[in-house]
Amino acid sequence: METARADVASLFLDVAARRGDAPALIHRGRAVSFTELAADVERLAAGLRRAGLQPGERAALLVPPSRDFFACTFALFRLGAVPVLIDPGIGFKNMGRCLEDAQVSAFIGSPKAHLARLLGRWARSARLSLVADGKIPGLWNTRELRGVGGRGAFAAPSLDAQAPAAILFTSGSTGAPKGAVYTHGVFSAQVELLRRLFDIREGEVSVPTFPLFALFDAALGMTAVIPDMDFTRPGAVDPAAIIGPLQKHRAQQLFGSPALLDRVGRYGARHGVALPHLRRVMSAGAPVPAKVLARFKEMLGVGVPIHTPYGATEALPVALISSAEILHETAARTAEGRGVCVGRPVDGVEVEVIAVDDGPIHAWSEALRARPGEIGEIVVKGAVVTREYFRRPEATALAKIRDGASVRHRMGDLGYLDERGRLWFCGRKSQRVKTAGGDLYTIPVEGVFNAHPGVKRTALVGVNNQPVLCVELEPGTERDEEALTRELLALGQKHAHTRGVKTILYHPSFPVDIRHNAKIFREKLAVWAAERLA
Repeated sequence: METARADVASLFLDVAARRGDAPALIHRGRAVSFTELAADVERLAAGLRRAGLQPGERAALLVPPSRDFFACTFALFRLGAVPVLIDPGIGFKNMGRCLEDAQVSAFIGSPKAHLARLLGRWARSARLSLVADGKIPGLWNTRELRGVGGRGAFAAPSLDAQAPAAILFTSGSTGAPKGAVYTHGVFSAQVELLRRLFDIREGEVSVPTFPLFALFDAALGMTAVIPDMDFTRPGAVDPAAIIGPLQKHRAQQLFGSPALLDRVGRYGARHGVALPHLRRVMSAGAPVPAKVLARFKEMLGVGVPIHTPYGATEALPVALISSAEILHETAARTAEGRGVCVGRPVDGVEVEVIAVDDGPIHAWSEALRARPGEIGEIVVKGAVVTREYFRRPEATALAKIRDGASVRHRMGDLGYLDERGRLWFCGRKSQRVKTAGGDLYTIPVEGVFNAHPGVKRTALVGVNNQPVLCVELEPGTERDEEALTRELLALGQKHAHTRGVKTILYHPSFPVDIRHNAKIFREKLAVWAAERLA
């Protein structure tokens, strides 16, 4: 099928024309059809243009998943403006820094976001303020802007695949948040790749628990059922808020972080929950422990996969593996300290592993490749890979490698390719522990100790160039620390790379990243460990 234009709004509007009166989203018991949402998009795009927002200008978008979130995002795409998407869980100060970096011309937010903007003196560059999901006296709101936009025809600008579409800020869990610049071509490539990769069909029902994936649902012609949850804290979700919509709407798809799957899976095991209508489950943001997959899988029908795509804000998806391969094969290798298998590179994405280097690499060379089987930094290239960070030339230089007219992205992750072409993840480059005997990599070390049945998860950190293992126990585990420490040290003695771990500390609840509540915040744990050992 020929698409008239490459921009994301056109992809959605084409889908909306086909789907018509079918529900595009269901939120708080109310269904909004594709026809209604498409009309919203056109009216809001026209209203924003008449209010003075120009194509190419940036607009901060701080709106929780809702009708206005969908409509405003696609309206900005339609106008050719550039939405700036920042996870609100990033923290008050970081939010201000990101908005200062972005130099937005418009601030579109919920009443709560506008209050935070006032208190933090955020986005002082914005000349246009718009309230979504509510009203504030003296400010435009989306209802009024729809009226303004409906007064005449709107001529959308022509956008090519290289035009900036959005700026998505990274979580900053391992450094300062950075704005990855998405083009319309990157977004469009992601939409088509997700459709093919997961055999997604128009008319399916999805329960997304991460805002960006909710937008993909709409562009793919699915009905997005928005759960009643705090999207900044998926690890604290009420499991009934996820299970209820899945069962009521017979959803075929669920996207959730590993922390959310863990919480919902534990609830499902206790209460005998069945989710027979799900065709696929997707989880990303951090490695998904095998025991979490095994527990959640008990709620699914026979043969229903849990996909764990690997990627990052700057490049997604990169590789893919499903629960069957993990549980039947690779989990055993993870427990032996081989790392976590994240699967084979997806079609159209080229994956290489290069020798570890903390400095910039200006141009690609075949000589950069690590030896076969050697752990190095993962580097990716393809249509779903972003080319730069917004106004961060130093960060761009550290993360991007020029390769002719293309760009390769350095993931900042360590790993290796096995003899079958599968990619294994071994942890963040910045979190490797440097010791007198050489570097230790977090995931291969932690995998050995995570195999203990009383352990929920572990984290390797360095204190004065010495490896320290932080341990979080499974809920309800008796806390005989001396005996448990002996057992863990005995596990470590079985493998050469874990024999040097002699110090074990017990932490009641690990700090985690603010985006998925799943990725361990090892930098904070390192400070905690140093204080404990002082």
